[in-house]
Amino acid sequence: MNTTTLGEALTLTPRDGALTATLHPEFSNAPQAVDPLKGAPFGGLMAALAGESARAGLGVAAPIRSLTIQYLAAARFEEVGFTPMLLRGGRNLTYAAVSGGQDERAAVQALVTFGRDVAGPELHPMPPAPGRPNDFETQPMDAAFGPWFTRHIEHRFPNGHGLFGQNAGKTVELGCWMRCIDGLPLDEARLLFLLDGLYPTYFTAFEAPPAISASVDLRADLLTPLTPETSPEGWAYFHFISRDVGGGWAVEDGTAQAPNGTALALVRQRRRILPTRG
Repeated sequence: MNTTTLGEALTLTPRDGALTATLHPEFSNAPQAVDPLKGAPFGGLMAALAGESARAGLGVAAPIRSLTIQYLAAARFEEVGFTPMLLRGGRNLTYAAVSGGQDERAAVQALVTFGRDVAGPELHPMPPAPGRPNDFETQPMDAAFGPWFTRHIEHRFPNGHGLFGQNAGKTVELGCWMRCIDGLPLDEARLLFLLDGLYPTYFTAFEAPPAISASVDLRADLLTPLTPETSPEGWAYFHFISRDVGGGWAVEDGTAQAPNGTALALVRQRRRILPTRG
């Protein structure tokens, strides 16, 4: 049973010139079959905390338009501090940087762009999502494989989870309806959390996960301001595709859209595939 809610995990407290949060082991990226302390804090949680700290620390009201985060080192499961810095601010556009770490050890660094909507042409070419969330059954992650943090996410796969080689010889892609288990309306922090809420898509091209992977950097572009009416039950449809895997690296792209079809986000993530021990 989860003892820490996502809302609690995203809580930031001012302390010694920084905004601090407590990293809980149940948000580990280690499989549930092993001790969560053997893993690191989930990258989606760190991205959400970076975005929240920039907004809270700098008092920015405009929506996040893009967030780019680099994962410099695995943080420990204890208090972590985020220090936002204003790079340039204006009425309609604000640039910020965020550094996060523990003691003198840097864990993440991020760039965040905030911006308001203005009148202009519109074009939203994202293809429609398959069905609606209630058309599909919830499928919990297998504890032998699924990371600890996935207990905070509800997954519904329109075409199956794709694991164990279901995408072998085909386009390496995966679609899933996801929401945070608190069932609250989708907001910026929860969207950033969910944009990293699945296993690497290239896993679906192999009969077994070929190696351990670690996130190096992630860029998320949020396409529309989020309000409680955007997705009242917190659902969004995510579609991920592997663009390139080789040389110990993987690059994947993803999209997110609300149940009413509104385009919500684009994401690109670079992963380092760690060599397996003989």
